[in-house]
Amino acid sequence: MTEILVLGATGKTGSRIVPRLRALGHTVRAASRSGATPFDWADPTTWDRALSGVQAVYFVPTETLGLPERSEFVARAKAAGVRRIVQLSVRGIDPEDGGTPETEAAVRTSGLEWTVLRPCWFAQDFDAPDFFLSDVRAGTLATPAGDGREPFIDAADIADAAVAALTGDKHVSKVYDLSGPRALTFAEALTLIGDATGRTLVHQYRDAAAYAVDLMRAGYPAGDAEAVASFMDGIGKGHDDYLSTGVQDCLGRPPRPFEDYVRETAATGVWNP
Repeated sequence: MTEILVLGATGKTGSRIVPRLRALGHTVRAASRSGATPFDWADPTTWDRALSGVQAVYFVPTETLGLPERSEFVARAKAAGVRRIVQLSVRGIDPEDGGTPETEAAVRTSGLEWTVLRPCWFAQDFDAPDFFLSDVRAGTLATPAGDGREPFIDAADIADAAVAALTGDKHVSKVYDLSGPRALTFAEALTLIGDATGRTLVHQYRDAAAYAVDLMRAGYPAGDAEAVASFMDGIGKGHDDYLSTGVQDCLGRPPRPFEDYVRETAATGVWNP
């Protein structure tokens, strides 16, 4: 691939994918609402310009992007001459009947070379301003997750998998479920962060409905807030307490442990109150 479009280029995964691709010698079109290549899901007039002349696309749909819009974008990508598309999806969304999830259908039935990456919750959510950072700084994080466990995945592993899928042929028509090497409760994760920063950090239970209201007050659209609260509630019910082998299957190595993420992030001082 000589020119690759990365959507969400300033996000947790896109910001890591872009430099990796460039280091390999690929021309990268980094797209975002405020980037050099303007791209806005809410403004379809920005889509064709971003797609023109690229051979591969890293596709990051948002929670509020409807299924018709996803299908339209993929159709436009194909019409523009895109050959390969890699979609960031979500782990644990397989339908009970074994069919293709609606959120992935446009990509998987497009006729393009496709790969789907399904990560669980990111380790980087603990230092993300739009997720847990302010609460970690404050010393108390309240969520519906309770004592449920989550095998947090490092965004660096997702970026490595995306680069492999965008540039290598052996990942075509593959779905990779991605997780970290062990599952942790939020209390255990906060203890590791606290040990690295010399602080006492506490996790408290927050009812899912109340948590959704908290998110809406923080600026989340109602649909996004309810979706995040539902995922968190699922963690509390044990829905995510299992490991996946996608990192190993895609990259031939184990995923990075949460402790590595904590050590590197603590060194930046981002968690200091």
